[in-house]
Amino acid sequence: MARTLDRVEMDKIVSLCKRRGFIFQSSEIYGGLASTYDYGPLGIELKRNIRDAWWRTFIQDRDDMVGIETAILMHPQVWVASGHAGTFTDPLVECKACHHRFRADHIDSKACPDCGGALTPPRNFNLMLKTFLGPVEDTASQAYLRPETAQGIFVNFQNVLTATRKRLPFGIGQIGKSFRNEITTGNFTFRTREFEQMEIEFFVKPGTDEEWHQHWTDLFMQWFLDLGVRPDRLRLRPHASEELSHYSKATSDIEYSFAWGWGELMGIANRTDFDLKAHTEHSGVRLDYFDDDIEDPAQKHYVPYVVEPALGVDRALLVFLFDAYDEEALESGDTRVVLHFHPSIAPIKVAVLPLSRNERLVPKAREVYDLVRSRFVTQYDDAQSIGRRYRRQDEIGTPLAVTVDFQTLDEDNAVTIRDRDTMQQVRVPISELLDTLAEWLNPRSS
Repeated sequence: MARTLDRVEMDKIVSLCKRRGFIFQSSEIYGGLASTYDYGPLGIELKRNIRDAWWRTFIQDRDDMVGIETAILMHPQVWVASGHAGTFTDPLVECKACHHRFRADHIDSKACPDCGGALTPPRNFNLMLKTFLGPVEDTASQAYLRPETAQGIFVNFQNVLTATRKRLPFGIGQIGKSFRNEITTGNFTFRTREFEQMEIEFFVKPGTDEEWHQHWTDLFMQWFLDLGVRPDRLRLRPHASEELSHYSKATSDIEYSFAWGWGELMGIANRTDFDLKAHTEHSGVRLDYFDDDIEDPAQKHYVPYVVEPALGVDRALLVFLFDAYDEEALESGDTRVVLHFHPSIAPIKVAVLPLSRNERLVPKAREVYDLVRSRFVTQYDDAQSIGRRYRRQDEIGTPLAVTVDFQTLDEDNAVTIRDRDTMQQVRVPISELLDTLAEWLNPRSS
């Protein structure tokens, strides 16, 4: 069936996430903590599948990529060298009447958007979250929760190069938590102070950086399309010169059309040789590359340029939720809510449903359930009518449902497979069930 809903309201996504166990407000029993969220049983499966799809496509399936995992806490001088200590700021204004705070570049007037009061002049607000190491809270023990995972890669450049003997061009990827003391948060999980990043630092010979920047931009755009995101909901927006970060030669954002308008999904930045040179200067350790393909001895050592595709797991998950959500009018007059997740990221791949809780059906259904979950993430459900159970599985995005009925017991030892998107059904012998499910699911996998 074709998708019928063109635009999804945020409150529908938020309601579905809580009702079905995707995302909960953090510390909710204490009134919650603003802009922090917990992932429930389905949410953590969806999140894990997104991470796995990213890791498989961009790390495991490429000969020019390796993975790494670096610490959240790093030496404070890392952030001095990277420029974050001095320049990682947003312009902050505060209302003199209601004392609400805003990013100066997010409001269009000199009056408070909440109460109309006068605003203070803008002042720089550092986005890094401070913490203290050791028993005494003094400046000597001050550290930061990392605002990005990239610097952990840069400071390990020579370690990875020596250990793997990779040749340029090659990249290092990692998935990990980052923290930013954002002035303005909101739109559910779109902008939070704690988030998870999937970042790549791809090291290339200077002069080839623009070509590789385009290469990674095209790859990630195609990755989202391959995972089912509608092409009319994606666009590429190059940054204007005044938008560029202090380290960037060029940056392009892949944006998604959310309920509130276009918003950044991810960025692909050309960081040049800024980071490796900065850490060389501040640490005294050379972070360069020896290229034995160059004949001139004076040019064999050089500092690579870096192309960085950076994607937030939480923001990607929100996009997949928005893009998959639909409400379809059925011939019966009912409306079904369905998440059209790509099978490779769907939290549950297969549901096993006995036609009823009949004492003859349940043991056989459990036998089928044990068989299916040996290969696929599977959910068993026998509560309420079969129609309601189909609707529950549609609402959480389960691609396939397997129904065990009396014909299974008395006639053919076969089951019915129902497709989430078309609602078509086919009868399959249990002896062929696993292979049939794999055929239905795997062609759609990335």
